[in-house]
Amino acid sequence: MRDFSYGSPDSANAVLARRAADEAPGLRYLGGGTTLFDLMKLNVEAPTALIDVTRCRDLRTIDLGRSEWRFGAGMTMGEIADHERVRSDFPALSESLWKAASQQIRNMATLGGNLLQRTRCAYFRGTPAYPCNKREPGTGCSALEGANRGHALFGGSPQCVATYPGDLAIALIAFDAVVDLRSPRGARSVPFGELHREPGDTPHLDTQLAPDELIVAIRIPRSPAMKASVYHKVRDRESYAFALVSAAVGLQMAAGQVIDVRIGLGGVATRPWRAVAAERHLRGRALTRESARQAAELVFADARPLPHNRFKVALGIDTLTDALMQSKERL
Repeated sequence: MRDFSYGSPDSANAVLARRAADEAPGLRYLGGGTTLFDLMKLNVEAPTALIDVTRCRDLRTIDLGRSEWRFGAGMTMGEIADHERVRSDFPALSESLWKAASQQIRNMATLGGNLLQRTRCAYFRGTPAYPCNKREPGTGCSALEGANRGHALFGGSPQCVATYPGDLAIALIAFDAVVDLRSPRGARSVPFGELHREPGDTPHLDTQLAPDELIVAIRIPRSPAMKASVYHKVRDRESYAFALVSAAVGLQMAAGQVIDVRIGLGGVATRPWRAVAAERHLRGRALTRESARQAAELVFADARPLPHNRFKVALGIDTLTDALMQSKERL
């Protein structure tokens, strides 16, 4: 057990004031702790100080406006998953949270913390006996020639092929969400598609956040495609598990043709993945199982499978095809 300091301010301003007073690189913001505590026990994370943000009422807000929905980053997964308006008007968002974890975890984990969860790659979470560039830069990537059944088809590099593990982020990237950030230096907003980084030569950096930046809110522009949306998740067991492949899909149609379609993919990439090629293929067409499958095949034609995860290509095509047809059934 390593010693660390702990504080629990009651507002975002107080959190940032405390952060400004302590510029130590080992300081971490703490939400529900469902990820950070695990990583501390595994000696992947060793913070010198924790600032608990769960008492900040200004991070626990919901505004379901006509043009935009805004969720404070301190809201729990369960609160949003079970919200009546979210369930009825944006089912993909509710389902991405509901299917992500057990009720106990949903009751604790915050939206902001959920977006920052780190990969479940066994080499990253294992011991130093297995090199991992994400845990210790420059040591190597054991997954490239090792156990890579659950690893990425898209966005990998010779330094890392670990998948992004979350579900909420897949719905957010499909619907053009924006993340609001604050730090002692000021505020900025980041399009969700730019929040997470591909590993490249710096696999230890998961996001574009500076060390002192705090996620304060998530904003989602209202879209007619939200109503007929679905989050379809395929996993190794029926109970809560991380996705082998998942798809968040939203659909708007008129006169039998696709006007708008939104597609995010999970379990297949090093970051939340937007299926732009599939969206482009479907707009202006009738949506049939055949056209849905053609769109899915376009996406996975660019996959770069590893020795043990080639099955994900066929599984991904089937998963996205099924998600598109499920979305159509909700129109």
